[in-house]
Amino acid sequence: MAMNTAFLALLQLLLLLLPPSLRDYLGARPSDHGVDQQLQVYHPIILQGGFGCPKLEARLTDAYTPSLPRCGALKGKGWFPLWNGTGDLLNHHYMRCFEEQMSLVFDPVLNGYQNQHGVETRVPNFGSAYGFSYKDETCPFCCNVRLRNELEALGYRDGDNLFGAPYDIRHAPPRPGQYSQVYSEYFARVKDLVQNASEKNGNKPVIFIGHSFASRLILDFVNSTPLQWRKKFIKHLVLLSPTPHTGFMDVVANLVSGPRVFPFPNVPNLALRPMWWSFASSLLSLPSPMVFGHEPLIITKHRNYSAYDYPDFLAALGFSIKGVSPLTKLPPPTDMRVEAPMVPTTVLSGFGIETTKQMVFWDGNFDVSPELVYGDGDGVVNFNSVLAFTKELERQQVLENILFKFVKIPNVAHGDITIQDHSFKIVLDEILEANS
Repeated sequence: MAMNTAFLALLQLLLLLLPPSLRDYLGARPSDHGVDQQLQVYHPIILQGGFGCPKLEARLTDAYTPSLPRCGALKGKGWFPLWNGTGDLLNHHYMRCFEEQMSLVFDPVLNGYQNQHGVETRVPNFGSAYGFSYKDETCPFCCNVRLRNELEALGYRDGDNLFGAPYDIRHAPPRPGQYSQVYSEYFARVKDLVQNASEKNGNKPVIFIGHSFASRLILDFVNSTPLQWRKKFIKHLVLLSPTPHTGFMDVVANLVSGPRVFPFPNVPNLALRPMWWSFASSLLSLPSPMVFGHEPLIITKHRNYSAYDYPDFLAALGFSIKGVSPLTKLPPPTDMRVEAPMVPTTVLSGFGIETTKQMVFWDGNFDVSPELVYGDGDGVVNFNSVLAFTKELERQQVLENILFKFVKIPNVAHGDITIQDHSFKIVLDEILEANS
């Protein structure tokens, strides 16, 4: 007995040394993982991971002209994983090639984005909840992995009643009045997936669960469909830490200092900035003037920039894609609209975490680390924007007597909402309620 007590005490000490997300998961009771639990009904679920989670494959044709000889080594050898993990890229000295082959080209005539000449890409594992994974080993339960495991413990099975619709992270859904071939094709595939999932499960409507950027895509997809279709095929939307249409400051920070969503060790974010600028998604969800007003987002000695000043700010930053500035992709300040999906919706979001609200480059040098001014949020998305976003969604849904629920979770970071034990239980309860 004394030995068992000592062992348990030692085990508790070892758990304290683990990262919080892993500690919460391993320290949970078996019943918390859905063991020996079964549901009364199984509505099909489409589970969507956030921005860093989908994979991307590439194929190099004879038309591809590499900048370095090694970048053309895979030419004519079929499909290969381009964005699947950070380790292989670094171990094989493929970073320069990765940046080149991931980058898009902006066509001012078509007012759209395309792959580099001679580079073809595709997103693998469409239809599977396993189409999402984190790209290094630092976060084994990121990308909804813990949630997927829990749903499987409850009786869900990938391909039967559990699905996924991975997407190309470089592209952005079109704004009203614009066209995107990539998203036109993607939304058509998602629509077919929803209908097939419903038919496969006794014509039950589908539950969408999306985290972060995926929540934005889910809303944009649903709002692209006829109202009667969505009322027939969609039971509920569960949006976890959504990146709101009203925008958030992290988008500006990524434009200035390079993307944080690519976890390459020993590779500065700034080095990835040119590649990031080429993505259509880099300009999505800029802070809306309707929420952020004239408050400075970027502060310098000679000029401050607010949400009304994006053209001037991007010009000062030197934002361009191979010399072409796609500022026509930016909406006017009054065009950042929030459109409710008009189906039952639950939004869950964290707050109480320091979140960047201003960046100070006093000397006007955007290539150095800024001084940061913090406000409230989940460490990525500003809470004032979440509040404005959810208030407008609720207003529209209530007018039509359609369920809308907003669950605020204190002290939970953006990426931890489906990892930390406390918030995970809240998320799972909401999913089970949506499934009832």
